[in-house]
Amino acid sequence: MKNLIFIIIFSLIPVLSFGQLKNGYQINISINDLPDSTLFLAYHLGNKQYIKDTIKLDKKGYGIVKGQETLPQGIYMIVLPGRKYFELLISDKQYFSVSCSFKDYFNTLKFSGSDLNSAFLEYQKKWISLQEKSAAMSKRIQNNKQNSDSLKILGSLQKNQEDTMKIYLKNVIKENSGNFLGTLVKALLPVDVPEFPIPVGFANSDSVRWMRNYLYEKDHYFDNIDFTDERLLRTPILYSKLDAFFTNVLIQSADSINKEIDKLIKKCSPDYKVFQFVAVYLFNHFRESQIMGQDAVMVKLADDIYLSGKADWVTKEFKDDLRKQIDLIRPNLIGKKAENMVMDSYKGIFVSLYDVDKDFTILYFWEPDCGHCKEATPKLKAYYDKPKNYSVEVFAVCTTSDKAKWTKYIEDNNLTWINGWDPSRISHFDYYYNVQATPTIYILDKNKKIIAKKLSVEEISSFIDNYRKYFK
Repeated sequence: MKNLIFIIIFSLIPVLSFGQLKNGYQINISINDLPDSTLFLAYHLGNKQYIKDTIKLDKKGYGIVKGQETLPQGIYMIVLPGRKYFELLISDKQYFSVSCSFKDYFNTLKFSGSDLNSAFLEYQKKWISLQEKSAAMSKRIQNNKQNSDSLKILGSLQKNQEDTMKIYLKNVIKENSGNFLGTLVKALLPVDVPEFPIPVGFANSDSVRWMRNYLYEKDHYFDNIDFTDERLLRTPILYSKLDAFFTNVLIQSADSINKEIDKLIKKCSPDYKVFQFVAVYLFNHFRESQIMGQDAVMVKLADDIYLSGKADWVTKEFKDDLRKQIDLIRPNLIGKKAENMVMDSYKGIFVSLYDVDKDFTILYFWEPDCGHCKEATPKLKAYYDKPKNYSVEVFAVCTTSDKAKWTKYIEDNNLTWINGWDPSRISHFDYYYNVQATPTIYILDKNKKIIAKKLSVEEISSFIDNYRKYFK
């Protein structure tokens, strides 16, 4: 995680702005070996970039980009031909000049009227030097994997290099206290996790140490982020920190994530724009998540923010559609007791889900003509028929209304599990289990609590084996 943060810092190539306080903005640009060219002024917003203005250079490579309204502060870019660019920090002083040579724009970059941009350029050059040393050290470690003595020495040298880099960042923050450069570098600085002493002979000392480190990093991860500073919205930093936290730092369980969301929303609630940015990030991130059980996070975000009226930036149509989606997810969240289903069956008698007396019940929603089902059903039958899979029942529900096809498939393939039949959907299985495609699979425990959902057939065996091992 610490190396990831360093990479983020390295990839950021900004510079700062300003001169005297005036309304609007004006940036004079001179690139002597780039005549009669078109450039763009662009800005960051989250993990995307947007064009703000077009800049026309004359035959001497000179141009001006200006406007009567002050630019929202953040990291902007001058985009050069060939998808090259350098970055600018736009703060409260928005009148300055920049010059460079196109062939070597970063090393020849100079600012006039913007001491802060000049300071940031100096910082970048020093940081690149430190990164190069760190990369060389990592390469040496990679090349000496089989030499334990060398690895020990190189590991110590790498630790010293990381300490040197952290000290440098802290010095930059101190020297630029109160300005945008200091704010940015502080936001990028990883939190120092202290060494937690574990008593000698303590059982599971490695696990205890890991847990203490995890809890500290989780609780202090955002210590260097000011969630009331809207300038961070027009940088890649806030998005990167949020994404790293919710993807790499947190244990990926809905309960853990929901607790951290409560803390985060409280931090950013005082600033409407930051709150909106964070809420939109969270919604998009967990809407697209493929991790089982994280739909509970979507339900929380919908209830607490989007359907509660706090997200006043969305339309009524959006909220109405979201409410319908959440209503389909809510009854079948992992940890909830599955809704009972009573229906006719292949044997001509009514069957009830709650009457199944097994350690595990596999709910299998399928169709005879479904292409994916034709692949999945034989695999599920092979698993079900193995003698070692004791105390496992399959409660299969056919979603088609063609009884002839259903019975023929059961007979041709000798499906001996519980074959439910509810063509009129009196049990409302499609609602309670959000069956929008086939096959759809749930796994229930002995008490009919949902413990897994929307697995592939190939994942069932390992899931049940691990559940027997760790949770029985």
